[in-house]
Amino acid sequence: MRDPVSGFEYPEAWVRRCQNPGLLLLAETGLGILTSSGAVLRRGFTTGTTAAAACKAAVLSLRKGPVHSVIIRIPCGLIVNVSAEGRSGTASSRKFAGDYPGDVTAGIEFIAKATPCPEGIELITGEGIGRFSRDTPRYKKGEPALSPASLGCILRSVKDALEMTALPGVQVVLSVPAGVEVGKKTLNSRIGVDGGISVLGTTGLVEPWDDHLGSSVIERIIAAENPVLTTGRIGMRYARLLFPDREVVLIGGRIAEALSAAKGDVVLCGLPALILNHLDPHLLDGTGSGTVEEFVATPASASIVRDTLAGFRKTHPGVRVVLVNRAGEIIGDSI
Repeated sequence: MRDPVSGFEYPEAWVRRCQNPGLLLLAETGLGILTSSGAVLRRGFTTGTTAAAACKAAVLSLRKGPVHSVIIRIPCGLIVNVSAEGRSGTASSRKFAGDYPGDVTAGIEFIAKATPCPEGIELITGEGIGRFSRDTPRYKKGEPALSPASLGCILRSVKDALEMTALPGVQVVLSVPAGVEVGKKTLNSRIGVDGGISVLGTTGLVEPWDDHLGSSVIERIIAAENPVLTTGRIGMRYARLLFPDREVVLIGGRIAEALSAAKGDVVLCGLPALILNHLDPHLLDGTGSGTVEEFVATPASASIVRDTLAGFRKTHPGVRVVLVNRAGEIIGDSI
């Protein structure tokens, strides 16, 4: 049995330990994760998926009457049913966190208000959705904190609703009433986002363990020969392309624990932020940059990154570090 989200092939022993067919089906469909003990942990929905559900329900309710749930195609390709209550053009959806205990946005409510218009789709981000307070390599000051994957999911869902209602166009205002307060509990301030939460989600699903690392992930690392360790979903995608014959394991930010468990010829591959922070916690000192992403976009970063990778290679000769950008281009390699 293979996890359709991560591509991980579950060992037969894990499958046999799960005695609940319903939970096994949850893992088989990607909405749960089978662990080494046979237990299944539920994946949650991201803020992006929740926002898309509210927006689609709002549009559907203009013509279809009361709405109680919607079907959403999330960025990883899965088709999911998301709870959402819509009536007369206004809808709400609350974020389902699954079995992720550290999700500070769990249960947060998204509200969407849809108004028919002559043509096209206009999405307005309102109260509780953060905006960037400074220019970054990917966003300009004042832009809403809405990731490309989430925006694509929202617009695709609204387009589906337009086709289902035969409406020519719609304006949708999306807001998060508790967003300002909840945003203060997130890491938004570190990346220059103020005034609310970020609407995120590379896959559309939330992994059910802190920093993506639980005992089953350690089991995966131990069982793999010459594993490729990656810190996030984008890194996972490109790691699979760069190292197609190896087991790629998502480890989140706990790089030290993962490297301690790994054996053989190990590769650490992913976006630079978490990796470079691990290699040198003081990397940004004196650079004037607020984040690693901002730093690597500066001309001065090339030599510093090269020296950092070379230093790590000397102390960890069995670990190769490969840094990629969001387009999948290699921007650093310790070999």
